[in-house]
Amino acid sequence: MNDALLLPRSSGRPRLPDGFLSEAVAGLSRPQKMLPCKFLYDEDGSRLFNQICELEEYYPTRTENQILRDNINEIANLIGSECRLVEFGSGSGIKTRHLLAHLPSMSGYIPIDISGHQLLESVVQLASEFPGLEINPLEADYNEIAEIPNTKRKPKRTVAFFPGSTIGNFVPVAAIAFLRRIALLCGSGGGLLIGVDRKKPRQILEAAYNDRKGVTAKFNLGILARANRELGADFDLSAFRHRAPYDENHGRIEMRLVSQRAQSVRLDSQEFSFEEGEFIITEHSYKYTLPGFAGLALRAGFELVRNWEDRNHLFSVLFLRVRDYEPSPRRTVPGCDGTSGRAWEAWW
Repeated sequence: MNDALLLPRSSGRPRLPDGFLSEAVAGLSRPQKMLPCKFLYDEDGSRLFNQICELEEYYPTRTENQILRDNINEIANLIGSECRLVEFGSGSGIKTRHLLAHLPSMSGYIPIDISGHQLLESVVQLASEFPGLEINPLEADYNEIAEIPNTKRKPKRTVAFFPGSTIGNFVPVAAIAFLRRIALLCGSGGGLLIGVDRKKPRQILEAAYNDRKGVTAKFNLGILARANRELGADFDLSAFRHRAPYDENHGRIEMRLVSQRAQSVRLDSQEFSFEEGEFIITEHSYKYTLPGFAGLALRAGFELVRNWEDRNHLFSVLFLRVRDYEPSPRRTVPGCDGTSGRAWEAWW
């Protein structure tokens, strides 16, 4: 019998609304206002993001899926048999299905996602499709994972799966820290299969994050709606507009909510003032060259084994191997655009 319906939370994880409140207050108190991107992904946000992945302009999902399909046999051979597969930010599990179908002798699959509702839906479906697979889901912020759940069958190695170019949501110093943590969690002989969005012309990038149907705008504004609903804030959603320009100097898309007028917002008995044109940053999405990302991974304790890419060089799927030595533990650095109060100072 598959135990896929058990959804333990990570130990020591605070209740989400409490974390949301403290991090929202801290972020809005900064000279450059911001809200952590992880709070975009409640039930409504996860649903909207799945719609974004289907949009004509949003190339990353379909491009990564095609790369995985075209190279699945080589990918499966590199991952190897009897592995423990750990997916960080598993989402709807669409990309995972094809991978699991080509890894029949796995010791277990551990999906980790902050959205419990989406995680449950995905795991129930996967359990029906792969009845012989041990699935140990974990509802958690993957930045807080200190250990990986054991599986009943002892694995030969642990391989992490981090698709969707989500690594781009980390500023580079935080990306190194997060990858270093994955290397430590996977241990000697471990590996990482990761999706990386490549640098490309501005018009392609800005179209992908400013779609004509306005789905991304609704997704972005959803974080304000969530703050109103869960935290008692009084954001006027009609007074903010979604914008996502490409910052070529930093090599990143910057998702913003731009105030359309001078206004004040109340949250937790505090008042936050906005000038017309002032904006809240909700997400960064860094883009990489292949040598640039390989160098970043090397600093985190990984070496590049294989790169697969589409013919237009829009996107890469990389297989990285944990280097023979264990990287030195470092102080925890926040992940997705600010996730731990004062820790932001380490990288913003």
